[in-house]
Amino acid sequence: MRETLRFLLGDRLVELDRCDPTLTVLDWLRLDQRMTGTKEGCAEGDCGACTVVVGRLDRGSLRYEAINACIRFLPTLDGCQLLTVEHLKGADGGLHPVQQAMVECHGSQCGFCTPGFVMSLFALRLNEAEPDVRRIEDALAGNLCRCTGYEPIIAAGRRMDEIAPREADRFFQKREAVANRLTALNDTETLALQGESGRFYAPATIEALAELVAAHPQATLVAGATDVGLWVTKAMKRLDPVIYLGRVEALHAITDEGDHLRFGAMASLIDVREALAALSRQLDELMRRFGGEQVRNAGTIGGNIANGSPIGDLPPGLIALDATLVLARRTESGIRRRAIPIESFFLDYRKQDRRHGEFVEAALVPKLARGVLFHASKVSKRFDEDISAVCGSFLLRLSSDGLIYEARLAYGGMAGIPKRAAAAEAALVGRLWNEETVTAAIAALPLDFTPLDDMRASAHYRLTIAGNLLRRFLIETTQPDAKTRVAGLLAEAAHG
Repeated sequence: MRETLRFLLGDRLVELDRCDPTLTVLDWLRLDQRMTGTKEGCAEGDCGACTVVVGRLDRGSLRYEAINACIRFLPTLDGCQLLTVEHLKGADGGLHPVQQAMVECHGSQCGFCTPGFVMSLFALRLNEAEPDVRRIEDALAGNLCRCTGYEPIIAAGRRMDEIAPREADRFFQKREAVANRLTALNDTETLALQGESGRFYAPATIEALAELVAAHPQATLVAGATDVGLWVTKAMKRLDPVIYLGRVEALHAITDEGDHLRFGAMASLIDVREALAALSRQLDELMRRFGGEQVRNAGTIGGNIANGSPIGDLPPGLIALDATLVLARRTESGIRRRAIPIESFFLDYRKQDRRHGEFVEAALVPKLARGVLFHASKVSKRFDEDISAVCGSFLLRLSSDGLIYEARLAYGGMAGIPKRAAAAEAALVGRLWNEETVTAAIAALPLDFTPLDDMRASAHYRLTIAGNLLRRFLIETTQPDAKTRVAGLLAEAAHG
C-alpha cells in the first residue's frame, strides 16, 4: 500500500503523509493553504460558491470538471490536478479571459459567488469550444447568485471566447504536459492514509476493492460524496474507515453490449446522461435536471443506486426499464458476482439487498425496443438543481390490437423506497391505452402508495402529481402536438 496522498495544486506537487478521511477540499484550501478565493456558502453542494476545477485522467486523456469543494473529500484527489480561482491570473497578474469577460459584462456585484461562477465558466471553456447560450445556462445551473442576476453572467460566458480563443489559453496548451504528470502519479497501489479522525483507503483494482470491503464491513463506501459529504458537513458524522471507489478504472466504464448498456458503478452522471440520451430524450432531460453540473460531475450511477434514497431520480427510470444490478464480493475462490433486478435491491427505507462484503459493480440497462412506450419526468419545487418531490418513469408494451400486455410504472418520492405501482399496473394490463384506462390506473394509485407529508410536498399533492404524470404520459404518446413541458428542449423531450 502507498501511504502518501499525491496531487497537483495548480502546477505544484502536493504530497501528504497524513490526512483525515473526510477533510473537505474547501477546508483544506481555506484553513491550511490560506487560499480564500474559494468561498463557503451552503456547505451542501447547492450554491456553487465553492466551485473548483479538477483535472483527472479519463481513458488516458485529461478531463476537467467543475466540482463542489465543500463536499469533496481531499484524499479523493489522489492523482488529480486541483485548480482554484487563484490559479487563473497570468504571470503578470492580469485577468484570465473568463474573469475579464465577467468584468466587461458587469457579471459581479457583491462578489461572493463570483469565484464559483468563474470556475464553472472556466471548466466549460476548457472542455467545449464556443458553447451556445443553452449550454452556458446548463453549466451555470449549479451556481446561485442573489444580487447580479444571471443575464450578465451568461453574457460573460458568450464573451470569454471573443476576448481570447480557447486554443490560446495557457491551460488548454498545457493539457498534454499535465496529463503526463498525472500519468506518472497514477499507479495500481492501494492508497492508505491515516488521519486523526480515521483511515482512508483508495484501491485501484476490483480485486483490491473486494478485499478491503471484506476486511472492513463497517466502512463507508464513497463514490462522488454528493450525499455522504453532507453526512459530514451537516450531520457532523465521523466516518471511519472510508473506502473510495474512484481510483478503480474498470468501474468508470460504459459499454454497449448489444441489447443493453453496461454502466460501471463509478460512471459519472455526466457520462450516464450522454449514454441514456441515446435511449430516450426524456432520460436526457431527466438527467439534465439532476442537480447542477458540479453534482453530475462528481455523482455516479452506482452511488445514486446504492445510496437507496427514495427520491433519487435514476432508480425509477432504471426500474421501469427493468435494469439489472451486478453485485460483487470476495470469496475464498475469488470474486463472486450475482445479478438481481434493480427493483428487488430496495428493501426498505435506507435498507438494500447488499450482503456482507458486497458492493455495487455495475448496472445493466436494456435498450428500448421499437414500439415500446416510455416516459420519464420529475416535479420539484425549483425547476433546476433540485431534488424531486415526485419522479415517475413508465414503460408500456402494446399488442398488435392496441391492448397493453405489460406495464411498468415506477415512482420515486411516493414511498420509503423507489417502487412500482402494482395496482395501477394491473388496472392498465389488458386494456386500450386511452383516457378511461388511465383514469382507472390513477384511481388505483392510493392502493399502491401512502406517501408522507414533508417539506417537499404533502401526501395529497404527491398522489395528485403521480396521477398527473400518468396522464401526461398518455397525452404525449397520443397527442404529439400537445404542449406538456415548459419550453424548447423540454417539449422536444416529450416526443423522444
